Amino acid sequence: MYRLFFFLPILLTGCIQDMNLERAHELAKAHLIIDGHIDVPYRMTRYTEDVSQETFGGDFDYPKAMAGGLNAPFIAIYIPSARQDVPGAAKVLADSLIDMVEGWVTHAPDKFAIPMRSSDLIAHKDAGLVSLPLGMENGAPIESLEDLEYYYDRGIRYITLTHGRDNHICDSSYDSTRTWGGLSPFGEDVVDHMNRLGIMVDISHLTDSTIAQVLRRSSAPVIATHSSARHFTPGWERNISDELIQAAAARGGVIMVSFGSSFVRGEYLEQNGVLVDDIEAYLEENGIPLTSKEGFLYRESRRKSTPIGTLAELVDHIDHIVNLVGIDHVGLGSDYDGVTGLPEGLEDVSTYPNLIAELLRREYSEDEIAKILGGNALRVWQEVEEVAKSYAPLSTPETNAGT
Repeated sequence: MYRLFFFLPILLTGCIQDMNLERAHELAKAHLIIDGHIDVPYRMTRYTEDVSQETFGGDFDYPKAMAGGLNAPFIAIYIPSARQDVPGAAKVLADSLIDMVEGWVTHAPDKFAIPMRSSDLIAHKDAGLVSLPLGMENGAPIESLEDLEYYYDRGIRYITLTHGRDNHICDSSYDSTRTWGGLSPFGEDVVDHMNRLGIMVDISHLTDSTIAQVLRRSSAPVIATHSSARHFTPGWERNISDELIQAAAARGGVIMVSFGSSFVRGEYLEQNGVLVDDIEAYLEENGIPLTSKEGFLYRESRRKSTPIGTLAELVDHIDHIVNLVGIDHVGLGSDYDGVTGLPEGLEDVSTYPNLIAELLRREYSEDEIAKILGGNALRVWQEVEEVAKSYAPLSTPETNAGT
């Protein structure tokens, strides 16, 4: 009898965990899951695979998305900062990556679709399709306001204004130069025109001063598509400070927490760097190109077998944001395929139910979980569309004729 009482709490805990995970899978299937940032196209520039089928490596493909309940991963059209140095190079890359995603849809129209409106996400979910909304990471290809209109027509629905270096739009949190002290004059016009068109402004990667200026400038709510709470990474500007989380929330914005280990805890930033260095050193010492199948598989096997941090620590970021500004201002922006280290239990897009199970364990309600999974991000997209409708229609050469 003594042994029974000893093991009873352990047995009950195990049963509750199993029930949470079972319920989590049900919720993942029932609710819209929007992930603010997945870097699949740029991953394909290193080693090409068919994402409509199970892939060798990487964090996203159709079978994994189906297993995890993922409905709408924002596909990053990522432009490395080096492309800013060569005239026209950023545009060429952006167009080629958009072409790539369009090719996935052409290849597997029974699996993928590119949404042009927020309402398409529900329609695609009901049709059993994975929506592939497009987000441009780094506004380097935007050399004129006409470029904004061109990329809107191509499906871009958010723009991360810069990336690893200051550009002609604004300053980057990774760059100490602080060229503009925030937004450039052109950047101010870009924010205005994004509001007019209905393109969401992404404040990830920006300096604090840039974020503050964007919040003052934008007439629509903004999103941080893949940023977490700086509270857990003191001094690291890439995550969002409490003050700016509050300011973004006050304007209706959403902070979409990144799953990358570097974003989770300050000490993991160094560990992630060590893992990257170890992988690169092994490949160099053995003469294995990263772009080869052998190099790609080695990198994937090393990073997947070396988790850094825990899922619970990641959910602490969600708790922190909720406690700070409420349930309506937090979402998910994994940065899958764009980071090396990931917490244990969040290895790829099949693992969203693990995160949901932890939210259930922390006694979040189903309605609250639905907001975190995608409801909050969808609401921002809808509000951005409504703001765009409030503007007068853009003039065309035909309407200007004779004036």
